[in-house]
Amino acid sequence: MTTDISARLKTLGIDLPPPSPPAAAYVMAITTGNTVFLSGHIAKKEGKPWIGKLGKDMDTDTGKAAARAIAIDLLASLQNHLGSLDKVKRIVKVMGLVNSTDQYTEQHLVVNGCSELLFEVFGEAGKHARSAFGVAQIPLGACVEIELIAEI
Repeated sequence: MTTDISARLKTLGIDLPPPSPPAAAYVMAITTGNTVFLSGHIAKKEGKPWIGKLGKDMDTDTGKAAARAIAIDLLASLQNHLGSLDKVKRIVKVMGLVNSTDQYTEQHLVVNGCSELLFEVFGEAGKHARSAFGVAQIPLGACVEIELIAEI
């Protein structure tokens, strides 16, 4: 990839945080062949789990902001794992889990917060396949969890 991703992040006003450590018995990233799999990252606000349930005490726009925050954390983990985001050829797949009520049906709009940022950062290479699910609960009560697969 000829794009300087760190320059693009700077243009977008994004400073990547330190990568999060795993919260249980797993690793945050693993490479097999030319594919990197990132473990699910939960939404955080001010360094703590961003707690909430869509359709109960959180609206779609707030959930979308949480998903965008996760995208930034995913990029931090990816950069930590690869040494440089310029090694990413394409974002292949994003899977989003949205802590939501049975009646809530805008999970896809919530996960757009992540997808849209990946498009902004990587351009065409940021366009990816995606799934978005509503779930009854996410670890630590977080509102959203997202995992990512990238080609290097």
